Amino acid sequence: MERHLFREEHDLFRQAFRQFVDREVAPHQAGWNQAGIVDRTAWRAAGRAGFLCPWMEERWGGPGGDFLCSVVIMEEMARVYESGFALSLHSDIIVPYLHSFGSDEQRARWLPGCASGEIITAIAMTEPGTGSDLAAVATTAVKDGDSYVLNGAKTFISNGILCDLCIVVAKTDPNPENAHRGITLFVVEAGTPGFIKGKKLAKMGMASQDTAELAFEDCRVPAANRLGEEGSGFIALMTKLQQERLCVAIMAQAAAEQVLRDTVRYCQERHAFGRPIARFQNTQFKLAECATKVEVGRAFIDKLVSEHVAGKSLVKECSMAKLWQTEMAGEVVDTCLQFFGGYGYMLEYPVTRAFMDARVQRIYAGTNEIMKVIIAKQMGLS
Repeated sequence: MERHLFREEHDLFRQAFRQFVDREVAPHQAGWNQAGIVDRTAWRAAGRAGFLCPWMEERWGGPGGDFLCSVVIMEEMARVYESGFALSLHSDIIVPYLHSFGSDEQRARWLPGCASGEIITAIAMTEPGTGSDLAAVATTAVKDGDSYVLNGAKTFISNGILCDLCIVVAKTDPNPENAHRGITLFVVEAGTPGFIKGKKLAKMGMASQDTAELAFEDCRVPAANRLGEEGSGFIALMTKLQQERLCVAIMAQAAAEQVLRDTVRYCQERHAFGRPIARFQNTQFKLAECATKVEVGRAFIDKLVSEHVAGKSLVKECSMAKLWQTEMAGEVVDTCLQFFGGYGYMLEYPVTRAFMDARVQRIYAGTNEIMKVIIAKQMGLS
């Protein structure tokens, strides 16, 4: 499919980032997977090369590109099956909170480091007792002089071990009647007394991403680290979740495309009963179905990316993309893995890792069941 989304500068950016991936990412993937964490040196290398927060203005230390550069990065990381080096999580999901809701003083303080790789970010929403229902968070932030005292626990936090800054979702008003208006965002810096990074969690997929439990025990955070006004957190989260869900859909789409390309090549090379398995009708039909899903998905996602870059509100459409693209990716990867036979069960094969990586896409950024609730509301059904 011919794509009209990118301009010449994006093609040059893709070429440069592909070289970076081949030099700085691919040779280290096995080590990162085994360690369960990405080296900080890789983050700094990405920052030096202008591949962190590529959309950020030069005045804040960014390279001055746009969101389409971020799309290129997501697609190229999928090309090498790297799901744990959380460039997009940092650049396109977390840092935008600082950029959009931070004061000029906060931007000047944090954004240059976010772009250089000196500051790695995390966002702590999910708790042991609540996931997609953000209004039900139990972590509290009590005002005490010119500080807030945070208490609570978070879990499944990506970049939880590496993070230098963590945006924490907390309740500043515990009144249940103010469930949405009582949420506030705080930027907690690593090393703050009472900010405890717990154990690194062992996951089914995304092996090289450090995912952790976090705890806040009488953690005193300066009022200057509050992000936005008190009580503005829920609106901020709802504002930014559109791009987060779009990013998940982009990555799911790119992963499905790469797995399909590699599976077609494998089926042309792998022989059974004296001929390539690509010549069996079942293989052809199954791969034809996968190719059709991938092409449909590509048309939809490129349309949404174009409209998102143009500034359109796409709450319903991004929820649809997160729902459909992640379901589609799961189906395509599962179908493709079958053609690898026993090799498809071996961790040394990228398709196996892609299968494990794909499953969480239907869970994080709001479960796919929540996506259906949002779509139904946007349709006026609720």
